[in-house]
Amino acid sequence: MRYLELCTIEYAKNIINSFLEKTGIEEVTLLELSGRILAEDIVSDIDVPPFDRSRMDGYALKAKNTFDADENSPVELKIIDSVRAGNNSNFEINDFECIEIATGAPMPKGADAVLMVEYTENLGNFVKIYDAVSPHENIQYCGNDIMAGELILRKNTKISPRDIGAISAIGKNKVKVYKKLNIGLISTGNELINPDEKLSHYKIYDVNTYTIASSIVEKGWNFNFYGIVRDNKEELVNKLKQAITCDVVLLSGGTSAGVGDLTSTAIEELGGEILAHGIKIKPGKPTIIGKIGEKLIVGLPGYPTSCLTIFDVLFNEKGKTLRAHVHNRYISAKGREEYLPVSIIKGKDGYGAYPVLKGSEAITSLTYADGYIVIPEHTEIIENESFDVHMFSDVKVGLNIIGSHCIGIDSILKAGQIFARTVNTGSIGGIMSIMRKEADISGIHLLDTSGEYNVPYLKKYGVKDAVLVNGYLREQGFLIKPELCISSLDEVVKKLPDYKILNRNKGSGTRILFDKFLKDNAIDKKLLNGYELEAKTHSAVGAAVLMGKVEIGLGIKTVADYYGLTFIPIADENYDFLISKEKLNDPEVLKFLEVLKTEKLPFKKSKDTGKIIYEC
Repeated sequence: MRYLELCTIEYAKNIINSFLEKTGIEEVTLLELSGRILAEDIVSDIDVPPFDRSRMDGYALKAKNTFDADENSPVELKIIDSVRAGNNSNFEINDFECIEIATGAPMPKGADAVLMVEYTENLGNFVKIYDAVSPHENIQYCGNDIMAGELILRKNTKISPRDIGAISAIGKNKVKVYKKLNIGLISTGNELINPDEKLSHYKIYDVNTYTIASSIVEKGWNFNFYGIVRDNKEELVNKLKQAITCDVVLLSGGTSAGVGDLTSTAIEELGGEILAHGIKIKPGKPTIIGKIGEKLIVGLPGYPTSCLTIFDVLFNEKGKTLRAHVHNRYISAKGREEYLPVSIIKGKDGYGAYPVLKGSEAITSLTYADGYIVIPEHTEIIENESFDVHMFSDVKVGLNIIGSHCIGIDSILKAGQIFARTVNTGSIGGIMSIMRKEADISGIHLLDTSGEYNVPYLKKYGVKDAVLVNGYLREQGFLIKPELCISSLDEVVKKLPDYKILNRNKGSGTRILFDKFLKDNAIDKKLLNGYELEAKTHSAVGAAVLMGKVEIGLGIKTVADYYGLTFIPIADENYDFLISKEKLNDPEVLKFLEVLKTEKLPFKKSKDTGKIIYEC
């Protein structure tokens, strides 16, 4: 390929990426990992946290016992035990009892909330409660941060210190990464001199070597500088012979239509070939890409700005600050300036910023964040306003998938090699993002009181210009201790009142399904031991059953399989995909739907999977 036969930037980047994928793989420890590029997906083998734990110092108790408490009429509770991080209590909390608890300590049996110590007065064997607390308040549930089987980081991610925190949290000390590239640098041009030389007439200092070398170091790679080469073929050939001991050789300058022939001729004289000479971009049109044997040779433009830009485009990523709109209400930390991590989605009318709300104790808060916004000290509530986002990295353009999280989506993206921005807001949040034209695809699984999934909610919210695509079925049911030897749903119906159970939180699809099950089988929820006990995640239910806190819980089959529990199905849950009409013919959306139809997933599919089942 010769100059002026211009290739696309995608073609040029594919050449570079194909080479980078062949550079070899090595295993390194966490202490060697910063700045390296992942050569594998990082998937958690455990739940984080692995048990329900307190987020605060205070008292574990039953929330309902605090509802009448205030400054003027405190409630007294009996202190029956205390528990610190790393230990547990063998006591079960009854009405008007509590256990003193430290931050990070496991939640005792019978407790459904933690009241902060600031709102209490310790009287020895009793404590005065001066404020009410809601169920689930100040509890971090098992798997709330990371669930077993969850994709933490994708292959080809450049590892930052916050990513290392997430990897260490799942107990993984060695990780596969691509080997560090060794890059040879050559500057070309009769006009160039080194910065430590005296500037003479018609000469300029070499800038490109130092900007590119700094960028190479920033990526965690190594470089060797082979000096400045004049516009002379023999000199260039000799320097290339020395430099091709490296994995990649970068030349700056000498790529234009006339002088550039020296570079291409030198590559061919050494037995190499030209893969591209000219790219359809500005700046950077005269870029040369070639190879000598298995070594990559890239000729970058001579102008410093063009040189650095093309290096960034082909090899690097640049951070920046951008303006984004926060749609959802967020209550800030009163009296403090807050740096709020956000995920960025590019919508039809600009960028949307989604606060990452797992909490400061969740390692993955920063892993999932693209950057942060600064909320002033005296601002308590933000909603529907724009902010400057200080970016950790560039926003990559791909599919925007916003809604309820499912590991099936990760499987589809991986199998189809589809890049997507995924933001987990829940089904309702996904519907709203489709209506705002921010999401391309939203995963939803909303059960109406009529027993129908999803469609009633699309009608309720007046969704327009979208279609609902049939997804797959996830098995919901009872997670049971194997020792109970319960093997059928009929046995569950008969024996459910005899055992302690753990329910899901109000408003969850699993809770709605369980209530329907009780009604259909004429079971009085008042007779159930534990109906009021709630867990916010499937993993929390599984862990509670496994550890003997309860005998039976509600959840999905994948969690039962992971914990080795008996699973008795209640029903299949419809997990479908809401897609913006204007994106239906997008190549990446079409690929997503094709993989949805053909890829083997850990869920049940039907002959209608991937087909439109409702149009708004």
